[in-house]
Amino acid sequence: MRILRCIHSLDPAIGGPLESVKQSTLVLQKRGHEVEIVCLDAPNEPSASVFPAPVHALGPGRGSYGYTSRLLPWLRANRSQFDTVVVHGIWQYPSFAVWRALHRTATPYFVFPHGMLDPWFNRTYPLKRLKKLLYWPWAEYRVLRDAAAVLFTSEEERLLARESFSLYRARERVVNYGTAAPEVDWPAAQEKFFTQFPQLRGRKFFLFLGRLAEKKGVDVLLRAFRSLGETSRHLVLAGPCANEKYRAHLLRLAEGLPVVFTGMLSGETKWGALRAADIFVLPSHQENFGIAIAEALACGTPVLISNKINIWREVVADGGGWVEEDDLAGVTRLLQRWRAVTPEVRQGMSAKAAASFRRRFEINRAVDSFLQVLQEG
Repeated sequence: MRILRCIHSLDPAIGGPLESVKQSTLVLQKRGHEVEIVCLDAPNEPSASVFPAPVHALGPGRGSYGYTSRLLPWLRANRSQFDTVVVHGIWQYPSFAVWRALHRTATPYFVFPHGMLDPWFNRTYPLKRLKKLLYWPWAEYRVLRDAAAVLFTSEEERLLARESFSLYRARERVVNYGTAAPEVDWPAAQEKFFTQFPQLRGRKFFLFLGRLAEKKGVDVLLRAFRSLGETSRHLVLAGPCANEKYRAHLLRLAEGLPVVFTGMLSGETKWGALRAADIFVLPSHQENFGIAIAEALACGTPVLISNKINIWREVVADGGGWVEEDDLAGVTRLLQRWRAVTPEVRQGMSAKAAASFRRRFEINRAVDSFLQVLQEG
């Protein structure tokens, strides 16, 4: 099968579905499928040159929407070379361009909303909701309506999507989603991490790994950590922060606390941090999947997460972590509960975390599910 995957950007700092797209592409290639990428990065962007599949970088697009006059003609000229097209994300030009190029043609397309239909966004950003209401009927509604299938990564995401807008039609399918288990030398990876951050050697630490953004609840996590009065345990905040005002706010909240800002971690350093952490924490106010959760589970690291993350039920059912509300009281309870945990409980949860990853989120299972939907058309 020849598959074209359409994504706004391959820049790892943006986060989102990129890691799973990369890992699933590698598996698809090993199984004999041909995969190409079309994106709105500039042709000279390094992230486009290192992606493990042919990349057609047609950007840069204009603004956050990403309009470029090059995308639609390219899709129309090349659609017959592919058996199917998969769109990752909505509310930006790529999904609308794919609809314009492919609807009423013989080339089917599939859409991953990646949580972008969650009604949380409408409640939290009412002005953006008004813009979306104007855009929805003539663009995104049609994109979803005419797709061969709209792919959700959990039952929770599928149900929430129906609450976003009253005009909604889609052929809904829930598919497995995940990432690849790391193939690293664990002691070497941890040593690489500790070499970069020697103040953490021999210390227990809570680890947050992801974009430092308000949606992720990082400010709430810092307030909860302060309430512990903790001195022996550190909080590690690993990830980029695009909003300088929010970053300054986080730095003020962290004053006088044993908090380490590492910036974005990647490769062995990232895996070393995940493996070395006592616990992984993600108190997001909205999260469709949370690929970092799957990565932590793959390392056998238990997780503390909010019930606004759509896979929280799976985490609880498997015993690989604990869940609470995404407010200060809830996050504080998570940290306090974990601080009192015994080594025996921690060891048991670690084994359950690794088993949960293998059962639900390992990339081959995700690809099996993905391919089944594509082949059914």
